[in-house]
Amino acid sequence: MREKRKLLLVDDDDIQLSIAEYMLMNDYQVITAKSGKEALELLCKGFTPSIIILDVLMPHMDGWETYTRIKAMNLLHDVPILFLTAVDEAREAKYAQEIGAVDYITKPFVKKDLLQRVDVIVKTRYDSH
Repeated sequence: MREKRKLLLVDDDDIQLSIAEYMLMNDYQVITAKSGKEALELLCKGFTPSIIILDVLMPHMDGWETYTRIKAMNLLHDVPILFLTAVDEAREAKYAQEIGAVDYITKPFVKKDLLQRVDVIVKTRYDSH
């Protein structure tokens, strides 16, 4: 049996974090962070996930700034980042696409949709080589 791919899930809302973690834990090794700062600390310590799922609306450092800082790290530049957010606006989704995010999912989300979209990103990125 193949080892589960590592996934970093970043959200300041404990309930949303728990729900998404529960939905993904059977298929992925889910590591959670409750802020952009906490996520960056994990990543700076050498944690390299296969995919990062990032909330947009977080205090102190929002998802956009966190995304920019992650993409500036040489070893993490190619890690796909998916936004999972309550911000359901076309301009925000367009901005996510423009800066290179692989997907933009709005809350509330359903397990089947979240898992399917994450699976497609991971398979496309890692299993097609």
